[in-house]
Amino acid sequence: MLTALFCGTVSVLLAVGLIRLWDRYRPGPGQGRSSRTAAALDGQVQPVVFLFRHNTLVDATPPARELLDRVAVPDDDWLRLMQWVGPRFGHAAEQLAQLPHQGRVELLGQHGHGSATLRLLAEDLGDHMWRVTITDPQSQHCGTVVDSMSLQALEEELDLLRGALDQTPMLVWRLDQDDRVTWANAAYLRRAEARSEGALGWPLPKLLDTPRPVPGAGHGTRRAALEDKGIVSWYDCHSHRLGDQLMMFALPADAAVRAERSLREFVQTLTKTFADLPIGLAIFDQSRKLQLFNPSLIDLTRLPTGFLTARPTLFDFLDQLREQRMVPEPKDYRSWRQHMANLESAAAHGHHVETWSLPGGQTYRVTGRPHPDGAVAFLFENITSEMSLTRKFRADLLLGSHVLDALDDALAVFAPDGKLLLDNQVYRDLWQRPATTLSEAMLSWNDGGTMGPGFAALREALLTPDGRSEVSGAMAGPQGQLLGWTVSPLTGGRRMLRFRVGSGQPLNLGQGDPNLQDAIAAR
Repeated sequence: MLTALFCGTVSVLLAVGLIRLWDRYRPGPGQGRSSRTAAALDGQVQPVVFLFRHNTLVDATPPARELLDRVAVPDDDWLRLMQWVGPRFGHAAEQLAQLPHQGRVELLGQHGHGSATLRLLAEDLGDHMWRVTITDPQSQHCGTVVDSMSLQALEEELDLLRGALDQTPMLVWRLDQDDRVTWANAAYLRRAEARSEGALGWPLPKLLDTPRPVPGAGHGTRRAALEDKGIVSWYDCHSHRLGDQLMMFALPADAAVRAERSLREFVQTLTKTFADLPIGLAIFDQSRKLQLFNPSLIDLTRLPTGFLTARPTLFDFLDQLREQRMVPEPKDYRSWRQHMANLESAAAHGHHVETWSLPGGQTYRVTGRPHPDGAVAFLFENITSEMSLTRKFRADLLLGSHVLDALDDALAVFAPDGKLLLDNQVYRDLWQRPATTLSEAMLSWNDGGTMGPGFAALREALLTPDGRSEVSGAMAGPQGQLLGWTVSPLTGGRRMLRFRVGSGQPLNLGQGDPNLQDAIAAR
């Protein structure tokens, strides 16, 4: 009976084993393809192993070679491995340097921002041969099944991002908590290699100072300079915090620095020019606060320097001018305030000029001009001397006119083109018809229409182009009286005509009259 029981048990176990073996190699509906894929993948999982001799790669598994291919620079295989290992295993370079003495070094590191999931095992095999194995303890004995389309999309996106970062002209790098460079793009590595005397080691050199993120904002900005062989390059550095690390971006700013330097030099040149101007300059911004003034403004307005440097508003500025009696004396404050408001409005919308006669006897010309962005500029110019000269000139002209009107002779001066330049009151009383040209005057002189010999001689004397000598004669006047006339050449091709009533003799002013001729010529 025991034998039968034993045989039955063995038969059942063999049947169960055969059934499981059949299920394994004969896939059922919906399970066969995934089972074969899992088996195939299980056979393809290979470790990441490197074999080095004197820092030269001798052999590596396909996953290991693929890992090195992800690191484009530098050309040294050991440094490429250290560039990948450094950010994931703290102080890896220092500890691996002890491998010849210890024979075996094992390190635990982080993969990304997670916990310690990577393990690095370095072994000294003798004859300067090192074997480096990198594994993931949590997934060492398992495979990951990913459909080919998703894997291809991830790889294409990864290649695109990696290529974009390597082709960008800005420097991009990452810092850990200890302020060490744990990753950098190709532009950063090329710049670091250009500054390095030998091959790059790990950790990578830090090229620029780090702008610390503003608390609560998570980012920071600053401008930094990088000098290389006497050439200074400028960068706008931006920092962004990602977990416990910092991502750094350095944008080239040489063009911006040159533009700012040119603008600063231009402003300095303008400032020096404004400082030498005798005209006072005051520029008010859109909110009508004083932004710029020159020393001449202080001299002309007598305003304190401290008041101007405090950037007063336009109306405070004008009120202070009123206190200093540097504005026209107003009838009342309300009308003056309205006048100043009109001045500001006119200056903001177009070119506006006013003349201020000050209580102290000075005269200022105030010019308002609009500037971009709503700003307005005022120019204060002392024109007291100019106004005095103008008044004196007008007084001299009035005196000369009175002298001419007091003469007994009728005087008229004609330009080379025949335009009447001036005449005196005797001439206007003699010939009642006003004339502005020589041709109109001749019509009034020959009112009767009969051209006598005296008038013909006068006409010829006035119309002769190159007449350089004085010509005299006589003709009939408007009431039939006898008029003596004289045509005298003046400077600039002008001619002076004189009529004398009641004399048939030519007029001759003699040696005492050149001053009168010069005065008329100047007119």
